[in-house]
Amino acid sequence: MIDIEGPVYIAGHRGLVGSAVWRHFLAQGRTDVVGHASSDVDLRDRDAAFDAIGSARPGTLVMAAARVGGILANSTYPVDFLNDNLRIQTNVFEASHAAGVERLLFLGSSCIYPKLAPQPIHEDSLLTGPLEPTNEAYAIAKISGVLAINAYRQQFGRRWISAMPTNLYGPGDNFDLTSSHVLPAMIRKFHDAKVSGDSVTLWGSGTPRREFLHTADVAAATDHLLKNYDDVGPINVGCGSDVTIRELAALVAEVVGFEGDVRWDATKPDGTARKLLDVSRLSALGWQARVGLRQGISETYDWYVESITAA
Repeated sequence: MIDIEGPVYIAGHRGLVGSAVWRHFLAQGRTDVVGHASSDVDLRDRDAAFDAIGSARPGTLVMAAARVGGILANSTYPVDFLNDNLRIQTNVFEASHAAGVERLLFLGSSCIYPKLAPQPIHEDSLLTGPLEPTNEAYAIAKISGVLAINAYRQQFGRRWISAMPTNLYGPGDNFDLTSSHVLPAMIRKFHDAKVSGDSVTLWGSGTPRREFLHTADVAAATDHLLKNYDDVGPINVGCGSDVTIRELAALVAEVVGFEGDVRWDATKPDGTARKLLDVSRLSALGWQARVGLRQGISETYDWYVESITAA
């Protein structure tokens, strides 16, 4: 087992994934976890990244900082998604190298894989075909991150790794309908319709299949990989099963308590037909997801209701 040297710097610790990783390490009893809000440290600024990471002198860094969004946001602002993520990654990697960070885990995204990759998607599918057009710019930025991690390993011998999570959700998610991902968007739409008595309109045909992983699981996987994985190339992080978007909608409606009409707008894009990760490499390391989809949606919905009630 590899020791996680402290302090542990979590880049993006206020975001959906980073906050879950932060909570996980605190729950493990660590008192040397470090992070800065984006309002205090803009990682797109090279000097700010160098100052923050250099002053912390972490032994381990979890790279969870990124500009993220759903199909609409990615399709509308591809330049922003490409440039912001490239800047964040380059600055954090260079600052971490300068600070002598021994262990770094870069959290990417399953969208790095080709649109028509064989299912379930193995890590070897990377760079074997065209990407999904609706999030191509974001995917290219994340692919660059994977290649950068490999380059630091090759040129400088850094024990840095990259992990590719599947679709993530959980408490603290983004529920804004113009920039959110599919699951939190559904929670918001079904809740609003339950309150107003209106019907719900969802994008696409409902036939695509998607895999979903709770952020508590990806945080636990991050810890496990830092202690047990040290190899070139990405490693997939998922639960190993998927559902159709229609099945997801029915489950969210049930959890929320919505009993009205659901309509599907087939003029809107479906995205990739299926995206299920092959998690055999991660399973071989002795890790598997623990939070079931129904349980995870219920926890996320409870958090959402509490957050809007407190607002």
